Amino acid sequence: MKLVQINCVYGRGSTGHLVRALHRHAGSLGWESLVLFGRGRAVREPGVVRLCPDWYGKLSHGLSAVRGLPYGGCLLATLHLIWRLCREKPDVVHLHCLNGYFVNQYRLLSWLKKKKIPVILTLHAEFPYTANCAHAYGCEKWKTGCGSCSRWRESPHSLLFDRTAESFRRMQAALAGFEKNLTVVSVSDWLYRRAVQSPLLKQMAHRVILNGVDTGIFRFRPEISREKIFLHVTAQFSDEPEHPKGGFWFLKLARQMQELSWRFVVAGKYRFSGEIPENVTFLGEIQQPDMLAQLYSAAAVTVVTSRAESFSLVCAESLCCGTPVAGFCAGGPEEISLPEYSRFVPFTDTPALMAAVLELAREKTDREKIARRAARRYGMEGMLAQYARLYRELGENQ
Repeated sequence: MKLVQINCVYGRGSTGHLVRALHRHAGSLGWESLVLFGRGRAVREPGVVRLCPDWYGKLSHGLSAVRGLPYGGCLLATLHLIWRLCREKPDVVHLHCLNGYFVNQYRLLSWLKKKKIPVILTLHAEFPYTANCAHAYGCEKWKTGCGSCSRWRESPHSLLFDRTAESFRRMQAALAGFEKNLTVVSVSDWLYRRAVQSPLLKQMAHRVILNGVDTGIFRFRPEISREKIFLHVTAQFSDEPEHPKGGFWFLKLARQMQELSWRFVVAGKYRFSGEIPENVTFLGEIQQPDMLAQLYSAAAVTVVTSRAESFSLVCAESLCCGTPVAGFCAGGPEEISLPEYSRFVPFTDTPALMAAVLELAREKTDREKIARRAARRYGMEGMLAQYARLYRELGENQ
């Protein structure tokens, strides 16, 4: 079995860690495994190849913003990628996030379809079926074909033109006729229900495989005492009201609770322009997973304020550490979380969110029991086994 995975990053971020786990698992099974990624530093690891330097991705991003087509361009990196695939002759190609301005998705999908290579497309976000934005939010134009988009400057980050209709047509053409060789994997039931409604993907075979958590790191730690902390973990924190990760609402929650003796802690890169409440602490990006796991373990509740999430690894990691979660209804989080140890309220309803976090914080829950339940649901071993079965199935049927 020869497996090739393609993703925008490797070994960092949620998808980068998952790709690395799949790559190493394939090697442990005696398979040939290759990862082709597009952004970040080069990696000195067998079978891992960076397709282009970061400056190329930034240049491609700029050109895409001018042209208004987020998934086109990238001619040189795409040729490099296709050359690699021709040389490797993989049994299965596994596509993850291709939205990092390192590959022409239309060309790649059309080439894979022509070569009749079995392909897995894991939906970590919605862009494969919106053909434009990573999250459609309340818009449903992706069900019929995009165009006249109210968010074309915000996403897909176009400077001059609304070309969302053209992007949709190009993605539709690239995927048309791919039914026999493309399997779509959604990382939550919520995402699955949307994907099967898509005119771009509904003809394909569909499965649901939850993202995995390394429970050797994210686990119950009896030696760590629970503190009066509400934790917010994010890739990028912003106090802008429209930012998709909802930092604005976390700060609003903190302001509403300034009279109480709780600390609000943010782990992740951050930027802000307004005043920060005195009860908020910013830790910056936590690059060591073990340190992040200790933060989860020390918190009373992990708070998720995103506007939309396909899965929410933050919820899964927190529960694996025995810490309950509260947040806004955002699609994936409220469906993948353990209902007994989570509370979700309508987006922007901070009074309801305050009631939810205080209820969870005051409950006398068995944190070890939470961690055991979560490990059974999100353990990395389960995800790896499901993908390995799918790889075998597709490879043997080739």
